[in-house]
Amino acid sequence: MKKLLIYGYLLITFGLMSCQSENSENNIPQQIEDSKVENTFLLGADLSYVNEMETCSEGFFENGLRKDTFELFAEKGARLVRVRLWHTPENVPPTFSRFSGFEDVEKTLTRAKENQMEVLLDFHYSDTWADPAKQWIPAAWKDITDFEVLKDSVYQYTLNTLLKLGDKGLIPKIVQVGNEINSEMLRQEGVPATEINWDRNREIINSGIRAVRDASAALNEDIRVMLHIAQPENAFWFFEQALGNGVTDFDLIGLSYYPLWSEVAFEDLPNTLAEIKSRFGKDFLIVETAYPFTFVNHDRQGNILGEAALVAGFEASPQGQKDFMIQLTQKVIDAGGKGLVYWEPAWISNTCETLFGNGSGWDNAAFFDGLNGNQALPVFDFFDLNNYRFKN
Repeated sequence: MKKLLIYGYLLITFGLMSCQSENSENNIPQQIEDSKVENTFLLGADLSYVNEMETCSEGFFENGLRKDTFELFAEKGARLVRVRLWHTPENVPPTFSRFSGFEDVEKTLTRAKENQMEVLLDFHYSDTWADPAKQWIPAAWKDITDFEVLKDSVYQYTLNTLLKLGDKGLIPKIVQVGNEINSEMLRQEGVPATEINWDRNREIINSGIRAVRDASAALNEDIRVMLHIAQPENAFWFFEQALGNGVTDFDLIGLSYYPLWSEVAFEDLPNTLAEIKSRFGKDFLIVETAYPFTFVNHDRQGNILGEAALVAGFEASPQGQKDFMIQLTQKVIDAGGKGLVYWEPAWISNTCETLFGNGSGWDNAAFFDGLNGNQALPVFDFFDLNNYRFKN
């Protein structure tokens, strides 16, 4: 993701699918065909912020009643919870130190599993946000001068994290080896994103992948490996380079798709996604996306998604947000995708002092109306598979 910051997979086998497109962009299909495919398609949410938001807000509500957040998402049909993991967030401002580290992630995985949702674990390999411009090495590794030691640190950290989760019965079904790795990973802070040194980058990525494979074998679980790139247009050059340089042992392509920051127009998305799948022979999921339901600002922190984020045919309203998500999901299905994850639907307006200041820059793109008591919005309906057309 995310110009904001500069800017899960069931235990089943993914089936092959071909999908039927709608004739009209805004004609939402109402009937679901008999199909095995809908049983493998994963709709979910990145709920990395929930534990933090629950400590510094009034919580989340539906029809006036406070709800357990994970229970609400599960009830609405979410099947996959994505969660970010930072190496040692204690090395960023103190108010941030309790969240997105191992203990916080363990809590999130526990809550997801208690509600029968699978987990996509997102290793950032940083103490803070990693994205295309910032792939900062964690403080624990910044003084390592021997590259073999650095590679081993990536391997051991990834392996031991997964084994510790396995001991607690919290095994993720998908693991991201890096977050939006459009640029070279584990750079010293302040080093700009330039051309990737694949002799180095290949070894870093493959160390993470090897650790996931070894954890999967040790735990006797099929953990899928995902590589995640921001914006679909960047998948073409990145995976051509990655595969050409020996990064081959991964199962899934993860993509961020924010129309505001992408060169791929909304109407062209199915063809682009289908081409990515065909060219590289990998299944894909959209693992980050969002759409505003209002332009009203709920707090002192400005909204990231302003009027420039609008897509033709979808207004910034609760209904517009819902319609956009349903249409986007249908496009992913039509292109042969395996799932879609909404980024940070629970990052509501709050009293926390975070890395970005007081409040939330995403409250107008959340699933809860902060001007109406954090009431659940209609966009939750996008989790309902009955909104989509699948075809074997």
